[in-house]
Amino acid sequence: MPYIQHAGRHEFGQNFLVDRSVIDDFVELVARTDGPIVEIGAGDGALTLPLSRQGRELTAVEIDSKRSKRLSRQTPDNVTVVCADVLSFRFPQYPHVVVGNIPFHVTTPIVRALLAADHWHTAVLLVQWEVARRRAGVGGATLLTASWWPWYDFELHSRVPARAFRPVPSVDGGLFSMVRRGTPLVDDRRGYQEFVRLVFTGKGHGLPEILQRTGRIARKDQQDWQRANRVGPQHLPKDLTAHQWASLWHLVAPARPAGPRRPAPRRPGSPASARRR
Repeated sequence: MPYIQHAGRHEFGQNFLVDRSVIDDFVELVARTDGPIVEIGAGDGALTLPLSRQGRELTAVEIDSKRSKRLSRQTPDNVTVVCADVLSFRFPQYPHVVVGNIPFHVTTPIVRALLAADHWHTAVLLVQWEVARRRAGVGGATLLTASWWPWYDFELHSRVPARAFRPVPSVDGGLFSMVRRGTPLVDDRRGYQEFVRLVFTGKGHGLPEILQRTGRIARKDQQDWQRANRVGPQHLPKDLTAHQWASLWHLVAPARPAGPRRPAPRRPGSPASARRR
């Protein structure tokens, strides 16, 4: 049995996963993917050791030097333990899967860094419950989710009770995944994201009024789009789906000459795609 020390260091925001059923669910989601794995916040190996049994190349990133040294003595040859801050860690330049029980206090910076990174095709993450819900667009999408939806599919898998961690945090966790789309819904990332921010921060009593105030859409085109998408005067930006955002952008995007599309990383498998097969 590996040595487990559940007294997490406060400055690292460590809350270790101890619930075997949650660990099994996590490992099963990762098993539906293919390729090398990079684990964020390996800790004492609660996920590292079960994941290592899949026989895949696994890089376990842990910021705590004592824990990383201890974990490196317990792992098989297919696992490399790296002592590093994930926010400065250089991810592989080839297709891979990202997994991790993310320290709650740095969830947003880590998710933002992943979304802006290339090469990984699937991320399976355990974060605060409300963060997981917001990223998956449950109860309404956030600006961050809407900004990246054309490039990623977000899915909420399960709620993880606080008692599944040691020390016990003050909030529950949520297990969710981010899967890179094989074909993005939008080509112009910068233009699209600027437009989404303009709409989310715009003033008005509902989405139709907000859109008119942007001055980016002809009234007739907007009315046709609203009817086609069943968007009423009380709808808000948070109520739109990924495909509705993409179709709205196509109304306002300037015409561009056709050019080569940047290919997405090869995606051998994912929690979402496995269920569709």
